Amino acid sequence: MTEIVADTRLRRGADLIVAVTALIALLPLFAGIALAIRLTSRGPVVYRQCRVGRDERPFVIWKFRTMVANAEDIGPVVSGSEDPRITRVGRWLRATRLDELPQLVNLLRGDMTLIGPRPEVERFICYYSPAERELLTVRPGVLGPGALLFAAAQSQELTVAADPEAHYVAYHLHPKLALDLAYLARRGIRADLALLTRTARVVLKR
Repeated sequence: MTEIVADTRLRRGADLIVAVTALIALLPLFAGIALAIRLTSRGPVVYRQCRVGRDERPFVIWKFRTMVANAEDIGPVVSGSEDPRITRVGRWLRATRLDELPQLVNLLRGDMTLIGPRPEVERFICYYSPAERELLTVRPGVLGPGALLFAAAQSQELTVAADPEAHYVAYHLHPKLALDLAYLARRGIRADLALLTRTARVVLKR
């Protein structure tokens, strides 16, 4: 128990350092992205969506908007890489994962940790098995192993799926959660550094 508390405090301290440092250093990039979104499409710069956090408490996740305004009113919650709702700037933001940068605010607030299982939309939580619900006992991550490894395949398949949400539940949700559970079982500095390295490689390849 003492080790868990110590790890939690250390992780939270690291999250605060990363969030504050990155928000200050990346302020010009934030401004540039915000301007690009404003100039190329109508609607807010930041997209807000309710996700399920630790202990199943809902919180609002922040992202740079990559789709047309009110996209969820005209299509499914999940989307593929060729979804017509995605804007030109949004396609680039998704490819580089820069759309996730506003989650540094979630990191600062304590809604999320830097590395952990990605937070899910509430409508999909009912599909979690009892074992998978273990993921809801920890703070969700800005970077997650399941989301990272399944991102490319999921994006391509959901583009052509007749029912993207049903396809996501049937073919992507549980394998992704299995990877998150495997990470949780070996969670520590070594596993976190490995995921950071893998994330950097994925982003640089794009």
